[in-house]
Amino acid sequence: MPPFSLEADAALHPLQDASLGSLTMYVVPETSSLLPQGINVYVGKHRSALVRAGGGLAALRTLLQQLTQVMSFTASSISAALSDRVPSGQLGPDARRHLKSSLGYEITFSLLNPDPKSHAVDWDIEDAVNRYVQPVLDKLSLVANFSVDSQILYYAVLGVTPRFDKESSSFLLSAHSLPHVINPVEARLGSSAASLYPVLNFLLYVPERSHSPLYIQDKDGAPVSTNAFHSPRWGGIMVYNVEAPASPQVSLPLHVDVDMVRVMEVFLAQLRLLFGLSREELPPEFLLESPGNEGLADWELDRLLWAHTVENIATVSTTLTSLAQLLDKIGNIVIKDDVASEVYQAVASAQSAMAELAAGHLHLAFQASKEAVTSSERAFFDPSLLHLLYFPDDQKFAIYIPLFLPMAVPILLSLAKIVREARQQGTPERC
Repeated sequence: MPPFSLEADAALHPLQDASLGSLTMYVVPETSSLLPQGINVYVGKHRSALVRAGGGLAALRTLLQQLTQVMSFTASSISAALSDRVPSGQLGPDARRHLKSSLGYEITFSLLNPDPKSHAVDWDIEDAVNRYVQPVLDKLSLVANFSVDSQILYYAVLGVTPRFDKESSSFLLSAHSLPHVINPVEARLGSSAASLYPVLNFLLYVPERSHSPLYIQDKDGAPVSTNAFHSPRWGGIMVYNVEAPASPQVSLPLHVDVDMVRVMEVFLAQLRLLFGLSREELPPEFLLESPGNEGLADWELDRLLWAHTVENIATVSTTLTSLAQLLDKIGNIVIKDDVASEVYQAVASAQSAMAELAAGHLHLAFQASKEAVTSSERAFFDPSLLHLLYFPDDQKFAIYIPLFLPMAVPILLSLAKIVREARQQGTPERC
């Protein structure tokens, strides 16, 4: 990156509107040295961009429109945020790959050592999280709450037998076998069993000595450069190969120090993909500044907040609609005042979120949408409604008829006998 653009981005940052959702574009002369040769648009890591003027107003308008598509919230972003409510034919191939909006997320880093007799693996996960992951989570703290934990699992295998390739003297995992890797591994993780929030799993797998080295192939059969893959809305797995010892007589287990810089680069890239922060193909005249240690630029954070706000509003609408449909089916339902209050609060917060979005107040809109989601879920899962929702009238009949029918049969027979005798006594005898 040319130093002039970096200096300009840093110098202009204090002069910009720092509010969430804002966007500032600076148009510089065509002969300006702030942008390198062949670059007409520079996107900084804050909320600003430099645009080279040239080619007339029509060309400048085209550049500004393209820049808005990159940095702002667009129609495609709305479709991706509402992917669960939009027909599949109207969505792109990656629309349903990002994480759904949630009030919190749990991140679990797991080291899988299937062959501890051969490999004694040491990873400084605590220092790596503090150095590389925590700056990203600090910036994402506006979006949700995050908790991070780690674990080491021994004798945990992938569940798929890799294929041995004679030419490269290595083992290969093809792309079509990768979906079968997750289920056996997930059964060993145990992280989502008692979790209230979505769990993001990042696994570092050190293959056993009998299957080393192990490489992942893409759909075309070429080796994946990172030797890793990610699963949408679940997490990612990276295979970490251990160099073979120079002497076959080396004592076991081999001590392995994991290169956490290389590992965290992969995991942070996968984290961006999970949140839908992948950068699309840009014209060659565009230049994007790296976000640095923070992992995402300010304008990317704004786009994420826009998406989660829209998704939260849609979630509130779906939750309240489902609650109304369920309550309509129960004739003798009694709604308590606190449940009604939560419903009113959810509707008011959702309306406030939409109004704040229309006014451009992104942070206030997002906070209101979170309050709306919380109130709607409290109303839907209120304990006073659960027993009515899960025990409708037909289930009540199914429970009580077997109890009362055996008692009712002799009572009905006795009543019938009494009525018959009364009729016989009331009938006059003929002479």
